[in-house]
Amino acid sequence: MLDLVIVGGSAAGLSASIYAARRNLNFKIISDNLGGEVAMSGVVGNWPGIININGVELAQKMIDHVKSFKVDIEQGWKIVKIAQEKNHHVLTAQNSAGEEKTYKAKSVIIATGIHPRKLNIPGEKEFLHKGITYCTVCDGPLFKNKITATVGSGNSALESALMMSKIAKKVYVLSKFPNTPEMNGGFRRAEKVLIEAVKSTPNVEILYSALAQEIVGDKVVNELKYKDENGEIKTIETQGVMVHIGNIPNSDFVDCASKDPLGQIIVNNKCQTDCKGIFAAGDVTDLPYKQIVIASGQGAIAALSAIEYINRWKE
Repeated sequence: MLDLVIVGGSAAGLSASIYAARRNLNFKIISDNLGGEVAMSGVVGNWPGIININGVELAQKMIDHVKSFKVDIEQGWKIVKIAQEKNHHVLTAQNSAGEEKTYKAKSVIIATGIHPRKLNIPGEKEFLHKGITYCTVCDGPLFKNKITATVGSGNSALESALMMSKIAKKVYVLSKFPNTPEMNGGFRRAEKVLIEAVKSTPNVEILYSALAQEIVGDKVVNELKYKDENGEIKTIETQGVMVHIGNIPNSDFVDCASKDPLGQIIVNNKCQTDCKGIFAAGDVTDLPYKQIVIASGQGAIAALSAIEYINRWKE
């Protein structure tokens, strides 16, 4: 019987594991990949103590910190079910080969984060990894001196466009919002500093009130069709499409804890769910502001709450 299983290996899960290791808990991290959304971030300029760092580098520093405690990490396994038995939890994991294993734990921290929302338009599935990406940081360098299009209107879309402006010869940005003050200049929830940076970049062209309709190509992407504010279908040449239109919580396997209509796990200010012994932290929860530093803080809260729970645990 483990004291704790931490499900997820990104900012929240890694932060939680540091606190668990420092308290000498008998625990594991179970994650299909380490780094998660942190590794997919662009340049991170709001991590305290580090003025500027790439997301991949920051994720690796977190992982190295955790490994310094000799934490038991089971990478390549994904939790698909959590069941309650008496006063403990049974977790079922699967790997890519379909093999299964189970774990018993007094407590669980769910820190599985989010995954990118799809456009669900013709050509999206067919051209995945053939010009379409949901991770500009991962794949952007492949489009050097080409034409790319970023679809989205939030911070991640603007960061994508700024990154690609230094790699591609031309960058389109498709925002579904009009360029009005009410819609924050076409980027309703984005930060002003990013909006201004994108709008002042010479090789970036912004298409407002633009809805992506179809991705067209032969063996790779060569065109993107979109509907403009008048309902007309227009076409732009592009060799790369970066999709940044939001994310979906990785919470499908969670049955015991309550979730909101978006699938986010509902927690209180101690990162407790309404399922006894199950805690949640980071972007998978209903707590506001999806930021790396906030997810890390929630991981610490979840770990301390789990430790408090374990100290009083009885079967």
